[in-house]
Amino acid sequence: MSTYGRFPLTISHGKGCKLYDDAGKEYLDFTAGIATCCLGHSHEKLKAAVTAQMEKVHHVSNLYFIPEQAKLAKWLVENSCADKAFFCNSGAEANEAAIKLARKYAHTKLNIDHPIIITAINSFHGRTLTAITATGQPKYHQNFGPLTPGFEYTPYNDINSLRNLVKEIQSRGGGQGVAAIMMEALQGEGGIVQGSEEFFQGIQEICKETGALFICDEVQTGMGRTGKIWGYEHLGVEPDIFTNAKALGGGVPIGAMLCKEKCNVFAPGDHASTYGGNPLACAAGLAVTEVIMEQNLLKNVQQRGEQIRSLATELKAKSPKLIKDVRGWGLINGVELVEGCGVTAADMAKALLAAGVLVVPAGPSVVRFVPPLIVSEEEVNIAMEKFATALETLSAQVAVENNV
Repeated sequence: MSTYGRFPLTISHGKGCKLYDDAGKEYLDFTAGIATCCLGHSHEKLKAAVTAQMEKVHHVSNLYFIPEQAKLAKWLVENSCADKAFFCNSGAEANEAAIKLARKYAHTKLNIDHPIIITAINSFHGRTLTAITATGQPKYHQNFGPLTPGFEYTPYNDINSLRNLVKEIQSRGGGQGVAAIMMEALQGEGGIVQGSEEFFQGIQEICKETGALFICDEVQTGMGRTGKIWGYEHLGVEPDIFTNAKALGGGVPIGAMLCKEKCNVFAPGDHASTYGGNPLACAAGLAVTEVIMEQNLLKNVQQRGEQIRSLATELKAKSPKLIKDVRGWGLINGVELVEGCGVTAADMAKALLAAGVLVVPAGPSVVRFVPPLIVSEEEVNIAMEKFATALETLSAQVAVENNV
């Protein structure tokens, strides 16, 4: 089916932060499967863990105890504010689980007949029907109605607008009420926009006042991507529920929804997943956690992230008519191009592909840099040099075309 607008590229193999196409050309991978291959490609520890698990058992039903799942859940709760974990296969599924949990909590604990979950304009929470409804971008809703009821939207990082919306919902009557406020710690698809402490601490206050649950979508920011294990750690808050996927398995499909004990209202039969938390995926997740902790990857993420932003900021100073902003945390960074400069994020992705660097846009004007967490100082320098060259070349072409 024609569901993907693919680049003209066929990958044959990879090692570390490098990928190779079927003609043997080498690419620096600053996409990492869209913030997923956190250990890069063909990582020895990940390969060994998956191979060893395949030799034992790769899948059993969740009707039975799965030791690898228990070990991964233990690590996740010991390294977060959560008490319980539910495993699935993707970020969208993790968010669906969070939404179901919040709705049941609203019905059974808050006595709300028609629960409403507030999300942000320009958010992104996945591709399933309810997840796209939670996503505050109309382009993802078009032609998929009727959408799941019970979602309303507010501007990101605008605490006054959020407070006004909550007040309005709570005063409606008719059994309506705010069940949860669901936010990304950093908006990824929305343009690499970090949450502000004021906004997120305000959310936590509102949830304490109303009894609503605070859900944090950590699908793209979790597992060290931001320089901390979780994005919410940058914001001085503790969500009641948070979701994780992408980097959790280093590229092996796995997702998780985690919650505090107070909102652990699921009972047997309320939710389930055939593949979620299977031994193979959890073995991969355990390998990722071990590498993060044993190799002090967070320090590398912080250093390489600062390097990317520093080099991009230097380029912005030289090219103020081309680069509007540089932002991000750790190794999730965006370079926003000036609107109307004649160069789009898609243009840059294509130019960099030709130059041997893989990046992915985050909206029409933001070039996203999400390399594996193991990326080296030299690899960052090479990628940013090629970014600067591509930007200069494209802007020169635009200038020539405009003068014709």
